[in-house]
Amino acid sequence: MKYDFDLICIGLGPAGMAVSVMGSEMGLKVCAIEKNKIGGECMNVGCIPSKSLLRISKYRNSLSKLKEMGLMDGELPDIKPPFSKIAGYLEYISNKKTLKMFEKVTLMLSEGSASFVDSHTVSLGDKSITAQKIFIATGTEPMVPPIDGISNIDILTNSNVFNLTEVPKSMTIIGGGAIGSEMAQAFTRLGTKCTIVQMDPFLIPLGDKEAGDLLEDVFKKEGIDVYNSRKITSLSNEDNEIVLRTEDGLCIKSEKLLMAAGRKVELDGLKLENAGVKHNKRAIEVDSKYRTSVKHIYAVGDCNGGVMLSHAAMHQGMFAIMNAVSPFAMFQYKNYVIPWTVFTEPQVSYVGMREEDLKKKGIKYETHIAKYEDYGAAIAENVDVGFVKVFTNSFGKVFGASIVGEGSGEMINEWALIIQKKIRLHNILFLAHSFPTMGFLTKRIAEMWMMKKMNSSSLQKLCRFFYQKV
Repeated sequence: MKYDFDLICIGLGPAGMAVSVMGSEMGLKVCAIEKNKIGGECMNVGCIPSKSLLRISKYRNSLSKLKEMGLMDGELPDIKPPFSKIAGYLEYISNKKTLKMFEKVTLMLSEGSASFVDSHTVSLGDKSITAQKIFIATGTEPMVPPIDGISNIDILTNSNVFNLTEVPKSMTIIGGGAIGSEMAQAFTRLGTKCTIVQMDPFLIPLGDKEAGDLLEDVFKKEGIDVYNSRKITSLSNEDNEIVLRTEDGLCIKSEKLLMAAGRKVELDGLKLENAGVKHNKRAIEVDSKYRTSVKHIYAVGDCNGGVMLSHAAMHQGMFAIMNAVSPFAMFQYKNYVIPWTVFTEPQVSYVGMREEDLKKKGIKYETHIAKYEDYGAAIAENVDVGFVKVFTNSFGKVFGASIVGEGSGEMINEWALIIQKKIRLHNILFLAHSFPTMGFLTKRIAEMWMMKKMNSSSLQKLCRFFYQKV
């Protein structure tokens, strides 16, 4: 059978972009379909605009810090609403930068939602196109839990929060993960009174409790109220305010409500049953090569229910197209570690196994912690809040790393390489690190591990013996 294309990719978020661009560079005839904007959730209403908002809010907070240190006189200047500025950045990125990557790809943007006609045919409006292989990369959308009264509330999510024209006076945020924490700090620094309410026991619950507790302490100093382990019972509109109530009697009133309680896969419009693709309410079922139950149809990124991170989706897209091109390729996502970062101040980053995972599996481990407050460079730069915590065994194998502090989003990548390549801590000890960077704390962890080895009396005797003989 002759097909219109070698490959159709449905969705142009991080996973779909990787599939489409790599596929076209490999010489395949590629058609990419995106019902909204190129870049998907990450570029348009997620990772990229949120970082812009955080950076703008950081500028204002820097002025506050100068005033606290006695290095600035007068009142803080008023900050104009930043949302139009952010929109300008996004338009430039999309039209001037990203589109250049798709010169070899047939793009179908903003023409509606794609759906399957059969396992090789996709319909889009009044068009039908065919391909030898099809990749599904439709991502996720914000999850809105069934809270009593929520249907009467005009809620914000990451999908529409950047459409605001004014900075609200107050905001309640449901969820203390990455989105909730980042938006709480950004809006607080722009002048909004923010309150976080969540069912989880600490902020950034996918990571380290100590990290979440430290971030909560920072938030409280900035005026952000955090209520953990709370069950929300109702939402209502009262006297032009949104009122949130919890099971234990907590009542919070605010101008706006931001829902940041997780993501969900939306598959109904795809008509997967027409193609015979198996799925459940949570995700599309895939094998180790990202193939669905129909072997020439792949599902990559959030829609297959894996780790819901943009860079994880990119990784899957890259592996999947390589698996699809070569019969000998066997790139399995589970063989690669995925670091992640929450871009609050301080940043919170993690990679590898958590302490609770090690305990559950009965793995013996050591914990090594280097604190920012003990590092001269961090003190001098006034960024002395945070720590590097690493779980190892006695032979220097690294199981996981948790970093809270300045530059942790850059530092965590070295720990990802250490874990993935099974590099032992003595190798890190002998690697010179640029000084005085925050990354030098990585070397300090290796030094701590070695100093613990040197506490052995037998090893000390051996050192003294050889020292006297040389």
